[in-house]
Amino acid sequence: MKNLKLYRKALVIVDMINGFVREGNMHDYRIARTIPRQLELIKEYQEIEGLILFIKDAHTKDSTEVAQLGEHALIGTSEQEVIEELRDYEKADHTLSILKNSTSFMEAPKMREVLRKATNLREVDIVGCCTDICVCNGAIGMANYFDQQNRPLTIRVHQDAVATYNEEKRKNYVDAAYLLMERQGIQLVKKI
Repeated sequence: MKNLKLYRKALVIVDMINGFVREGNMHDYRIARTIPRQLELIKEYQEIEGLILFIKDAHTKDSTEVAQLGEHALIGTSEQEVIEELRDYEKADHTLSILKNSTSFMEAPKMREVLRKATNLREVDIVGCCTDICVCNGAIGMANYFDQQNRPLTIRVHQDAVATYNEEKRKNYVDAAYLLMERQGIQLVKKI
């Protein structure tokens, strides 16, 4: 693992995998509308040599989440791979991939290890999907983790770079997620 003490900023890209964007029972092609803004942020982070974390849903058929939400992002399938537009960036310098088996990236042991070692981290930008599930749960979990450690951290969720499946039918959930994140002190931002 890289010397994580070097990083003051991190970009967290949540579940931009085929299983949510291109194929499978939880995909929604409209999530792809967030890709251009995500690419802008990735390039900004590459310029400053910031840390980029690709979070990838990764389940087995026996996973609790699969029982709750249906089969998706099974390990070893194309659903579990980062979408083509972002795939080359996953292998770039200053980048790590983190597999998760829950709706919160903060529960992934590797994520906890990264944050424990990134002692100079002061800002985190979050993009990806799904706004009302994995983005919300991860962002709030991260805020709680840093509060518990008494470590100051600015967390921003980029509203123009997040989406959820069936968003028009899930508007109440998305609105609630934004409200909960904002109440937790997470900044909701958009490019002007």
